[in-house]
Amino acid sequence: MRLSVNHRTSYHFDPPMRGVVQSLRVWPSLFEGQVVKDWSVTVEGAVRGASFRDSAGDLIETATVLGPVSEVTVEMAGLVETKDLSGLLRGHRELVHPLAYMRPTRFTRPDEALRALAEDALGKIAPNDALGRAHALANAVREAIAYVPGETGSTTTAAEALEAKRGVCQDHTHALIAVALVSDIPARYVTGYLLVSGDEDAGEASHAWAELHVPDLGWIGFDASNGVSPNEKYIRLGSGLNARDAAPIRGVSQGVGREALDVDVSVVEADQQ
Repeated sequence: MRLSVNHRTSYHFDPPMRGVVQSLRVWPSLFEGQVVKDWSVTVEGAVRGASFRDSAGDLIETATVLGPVSEVTVEMAGLVETKDLSGLLRGHRELVHPLAYMRPTRFTRPDEALRALAEDALGKIAPNDALGRAHALANAVREAIAYVPGETGSTTTAAEALEAKRGVCQDHTHALIAVALVSDIPARYVTGYLLVSGDEDAGEASHAWAELHVPDLGWIGFDASNGVSPNEKYIRLGSGLNARDAAPIRGVSQGVGREALDVDVSVVEADQQ
């Protein structure tokens, strides 16, 4: 499938900042499931720093805007050819050992309810069925947390989302990481894009899911919001321990004031434009 992406993120500052520095992780991953045909990143008025690929295989670049800065806009546009690998991250080059992702964070720290959810999900799964255990945990999170936009926020933890029994893709992903960690399965947060097809898919074009590490297979994606493993409708960007760690854009502002954010994302089939 050929997917066309247009993504515009604007930050508004009041009063203007003395300067803004951003770390950009907005380039599609390199692996067998996707081939980048065209991709551009524009930050108007910014001085772009040297880019590098980190040990997790993600391309990162810095952008600096000197003040006074009242607005910073980051625009990504491109064409990616994808194919369905049943969630397998095959051919992705990285140096980080999977066990490095066994560390919980504030967003993924399990409480007793998350531990109980994991225990119930794996109760009838054989200990040596690693892939079956991963699927069972993803299904348990999907059943326990309904997809309901607007009920949670950027600071909501996995435990809070489970207690509320509702959330969005960020909450599903944090919860799946949490139950995976208590089950001794390395797990991480992944950001990317999703071609949304009406009522068939939960989520927006800017999407998130989890990857769990399965022996002999490697990293496998699980989208608990939709109950599937990422297929040709997904574009993978990068990964981290949680939503903040894996965020495509992270920034530091020099100054004190209010910050507002506007985001516009579209993902369409290139042949249907």
